[in-house]
Amino acid sequence: MTPKTRALAVHLFTATGAVFAMLAMLAAVEHKWSLMYLWLVVAFIVDGIDGPLARKYEVKTHAAEFDGELLDLIIDYLTYVFIPAFALFSSGLLPDWTGWVCILVITFTSAMYFADTRMKTKDYSFAGFPGCWNMVVLVLFVTEPNFWVILGIVVVIAASMFTRLEFVHPVRTKRWRSLTLPVAFAWTFFAGWAAWLDFDPGQLVIAALSITSGYLLFAGIAMQIIPQKSRAG
Repeated sequence: MTPKTRALAVHLFTATGAVFAMLAMLAAVEHKWSLMYLWLVVAFIVDGIDGPLARKYEVKTHAAEFDGELLDLIIDYLTYVFIPAFALFSSGLLPDWTGWVCILVITFTSAMYFADTRMKTKDYSFAGFPGCWNMVVLVLFVTEPNFWVILGIVVVIAASMFTRLEFVHPVRTKRWRSLTLPVAFAWTFFAGWAAWLDFDPGQLVIAALSITSGYLLFAGIAMQIIPQKSRAG
């Protein structure tokens, strides 16, 4: 297989995320939330794999006619933002005007964030919450907090997108990666398990999902607070 063929294959692999997004949306329209999230978890796995493959096979060099970063952003907006926002709005967790506020806040702020050229830091973390509403909404589906709590969470997280608070990239942020990557794998497993069990996975899984979500949400901020030890020499 030539370098160009391998690079094109990576682009095609990335594009499967759009297919999984459509399957998730079709399930969401029919209020099949478990099926929707299973497709979103599959898309999440693809998104976690395609980046390392793109760098390994140098897609910018060998298949530059396709913009892999743009393709990734389009699919991420669908799977991370648009479909989860629709699901939250249609789930019944938010009554009356609160659902409208959340869906408009999520989609508008995320669109601006995805277009922000300052979204990545020097160590490839994210400056501001990276629009991973698929993760937030899944936890809300599992825990089902009061709608005022949901509204507060959405507003605070949306506001954090435009701060200098940092959030880890599980694959590319080198600091603490030996911990972050296994936590991300664990979150994916527990998320898929929760969706498979129709968001009633039991207290043990709920606790594990809450802990892994908390780590992924606050690890980057902790790194900003805790100074990194400089290497001698």
